[in-house]
Amino acid sequence: MAIKKNNNQTKNIDKDITYYKKKFWKIFFYGMGAIGLFFLFASWGLFGSMPSFEDLENPDSNLATEIISADGVVLGKYFQKNRSQLKYSDLPKNLVQALVATEDARFYEHSGIDGRGTLRAIASLGTSGGASTLTQQLAKQLFHGEGSKFLPFRIVQKIKEWIIAIRLERQYTKNEIIAMYCNVYDFGNNSVGVSSAAKTYFSKEPKNLTIDESAILVGMFKNSGLYNPVRNPEGVKNRRNVVLLQMEKGNIITDEQKVKLQSLPIKLNFKLETHKDGTATYFREYLRDYMKKWAEENKKPDGSDYDIYKDGLKIYTTIDSRMQLHAEEAVSAHMANLQEEFFIQSKGNKNAPFVNISSVETQRILNQAMKSSHRWEVMKANDKSEEEIIKSFSEKAKMTVFSWKGERDTIMTPLDSIRYYKHFLQSGLMAMEPQTGNVKAWVGGINYKYFQYDHVGQGARQVGSTFKPFVYATAIEQLNMSPCDSILDGPFMIRKGRHHVTEDWEPKNSDNRYRGMVTLKRGLANSINTVSAKLIDKTGPEAVVELTHKLGVKSEIPVQPSIALGAVEITVEDMVAAYSTFANQGVYMKPQFITRIEDKSGVVIYEPIPESHDVLNKDIAFAVIKLLEGVTEGGSGDRLRTTGGGSGDNRWTGYPYSFRNPIAGKTGTTQNQSDGWFMGMVPNLVTGVWVGCEDRSARFKSITYGQGATAALPVWGYFMKLCYADPGLHVSKSDFDRPANLSIKVDCYTPRAVVKDTTDVQQDTEEFEL
Repeated sequence: MAIKKNNNQTKNIDKDITYYKKKFWKIFFYGMGAIGLFFLFASWGLFGSMPSFEDLENPDSNLATEIISADGVVLGKYFQKNRSQLKYSDLPKNLVQALVATEDARFYEHSGIDGRGTLRAIASLGTSGGASTLTQQLAKQLFHGEGSKFLPFRIVQKIKEWIIAIRLERQYTKNEIIAMYCNVYDFGNNSVGVSSAAKTYFSKEPKNLTIDESAILVGMFKNSGLYNPVRNPEGVKNRRNVVLLQMEKGNIITDEQKVKLQSLPIKLNFKLETHKDGTATYFREYLRDYMKKWAEENKKPDGSDYDIYKDGLKIYTTIDSRMQLHAEEAVSAHMANLQEEFFIQSKGNKNAPFVNISSVETQRILNQAMKSSHRWEVMKANDKSEEEIIKSFSEKAKMTVFSWKGERDTIMTPLDSIRYYKHFLQSGLMAMEPQTGNVKAWVGGINYKYFQYDHVGQGARQVGSTFKPFVYATAIEQLNMSPCDSILDGPFMIRKGRHHVTEDWEPKNSDNRYRGMVTLKRGLANSINTVSAKLIDKTGPEAVVELTHKLGVKSEIPVQPSIALGAVEITVEDMVAAYSTFANQGVYMKPQFITRIEDKSGVVIYEPIPESHDVLNKDIAFAVIKLLEGVTEGGSGDRLRTTGGGSGDNRWTGYPYSFRNPIAGKTGTTQNQSDGWFMGMVPNLVTGVWVGCEDRSARFKSITYGQGATAALPVWGYFMKLCYADPGLHVSKSDFDRPANLSIKVDCYTPRAVVKDTTDVQQDTEEFEL
């Protein structure tokens, strides 16, 4: 009986085991099926949108647009998030090794999901660390960010990460995935991606990062807010040392290297990238405005608009970064030097920096400045009355102001700060290659952070004697004259009614003396006003205006004989283009500053077509060049060649210049020394320089310092010395090309020169026009 009982028990146990086996497998298969369906539904987007094939091919990258110089240097960027794209080959090997060793040691073994790590994380309920692979982290960065903290949603998010990670692994190589991950991570301080982070924290290109610098950046991948080297250097050092430990465990560095590197302090060269700092700031702002208009006229293939702040365009410019730096150095060096003199001369002036203007005119200038200020704009937006706003300008406040010796913290009223800034001399410089129209350097002012008005492309100022070559060129073309023809320098008057003159006009020479018969070459070299007036009387102002417009000058020019003395407002950009026509054998080339634009994939989406037209024949253009060479050989620009100094020579920055090569040039000074100009040319580079205060009534009292030969010419001389010392720029020292069978006499008989004292006051005042 007992045996039967045991058999029944055995049968019952077997039946139970079979039942539970079926139950287990049923639950298992149903569970796997449910998980499978869950994954399938997730991949279909039922739990939230999933990236399409096109999205994986072209993820929304929010890339900064880069401005690239002709010699391959990134001049700056336009961005909402400062992010630049790097290829895997651009990443330093030590950074890639540190990243893999720290974040995903089995990166090269899995296909997007690390099974071993996932099981470990599940078994420990996450206490032994997460299991996200680099590919999963990339998926999170690209397509949904941090997501929800609510557990069910978090699980859904994790599954979506897995699916996207697997798709990314199928779509891209391991190296491409690493490059993408390094390009999308936000390192804080307005820098997204390794490229921006390297420049922000270390002022380096990524390829130049050292092992410990790479370890700092890799440490930030864990939490860039917590491990920010600017705010938390101690925490960053500890995290860096963890990365170095992982590198040692992965046999990337030796134990000895690890110990040595871990002992190093955190060294930064922190420089926050902004639109107001860096190289070519004024040019970049000019280009930004141009690109806004370009984007309106040029659409994407799908018809949508380009966004220069997030589409990752690459704008290749004609600017040469080396020449640009030379130009910025020349402007800074001379303007700082000349500014000292301006402050010295302002000390005895109770209405400084304004000279010989009424209190009513002074108040008008100050009121206009107040209404144009940021303070006025903000207070107006807060519904403050005009009386309240004006009163606030007389209340002292702490502020940081610009000075040539660095930013200075001070306490003053906003109204006093307006007067202070009105003291500063401004400058505009542009250099262009006459044969191509390529703009090589552009300096629109002395400091973009504090003075944002662009004196190259934005601000037109009176040009003084630099206008005279247009009059001479018209005379040579219309009257068949030559530089060697003579004309009487004597009293001269254009009567009322002739050439639209409303009153008798009698131009005077700056020194109030006359020289008798002079050649055209001497007339231009010494900037003789009566000669220019007589020439425009012969040609008529209409012909001069017509030629000036053909030379590319866009300003409105009055049809009056007085324009012969430079009473015309023209931008530096237009003046350089006009003078370049003479150096380019009479062919005008429109200034060009873009060579091409590429999209983020490297596809060329725009290439400008150079614009040019014939203005003068080669012989006339060369004759004007020979006239302009006379200016630097014995005229108002001869201090480019002298070594003896003269009145005010301590403000001729970089003097002596001692140039021996052919230089065609022209100085210019306007009424009351409000504007100083120098236009200088060698065969393959034309450069224009303007110097003056923001307001014409703020100026030097004497012509010694206010004339173009002192205010502007030294910038050109300093700039060219730097260019010639940089052989890679290939700036010419050769003669200008002489046309074959030249039909115009340009080689005039010159009597033996009489050596004169270069301090002669006449030489310093020849430039001034009335």
